[in-house]
This record gives sequence, structure tokens and C-alpha cells, in this order.
Amino acid sequence: MMRSPVENRALGAVLMERERQDKKWGVQEHDPCTWMTILGEEVGEACQEALREKFGDVKLVRQYEKALYKELSQVAAVAVAAMECLDRDKWWREV
Repeated sequence: MMRSPVENRALGAVLMERERQDKKWGVQEHDPCTWMTILGEEVGEACQEALREKFGDVKLVRQYEKALYKELSQVAAVAVAAMECLDRDKWWREV
């Protein structure tokens, strides 16, 4: 399947973010609640950037859009990391 340049850019940003996360944290093995908490934190940061874009200083819109793109790549990368953990069958639950 041929991907558009826009798709390639977005997916490339997610893969680069996954690499950055692995370098920073190593391979992460978390329970589902922890993964969803991490994901929720990233979604919250993306929401914050969207609000800045909508209500912030008009002169800084491009800067806000760039920050939103970065936050969205982090959201996607965390979701992928959680999926990878599931595929490795490393979900665990504290009792």
C-alpha cells in the first residue's frame, strides 16, 4: 500500500518518538491501568496545546501547532508502546 507524504510524516514522527521513549526509559512493562494513566497524561498535554492554539496569542499559532503535533506523536507512541507490551504478553497486575 502506497502511503501519502502526510501519512509517512505522521507515522515517521510516531516511530521517532517510540525510539526516543525507549532510549529514555528502556522497554516499559506496565499494567493496563498504568499504561492508561500515562496515555491520559499525554492526551491531557495534547488538549492543553489545542486550547493554546484556539485561545492563545494569534502570533504564536504556528508554534502552538508544532507543539500539538509533537504531543499527538507522544500520544500515539505511548499507545503503540502499550500495544507492544500486550504483544510481549508482559501485562501484569499488582495484587
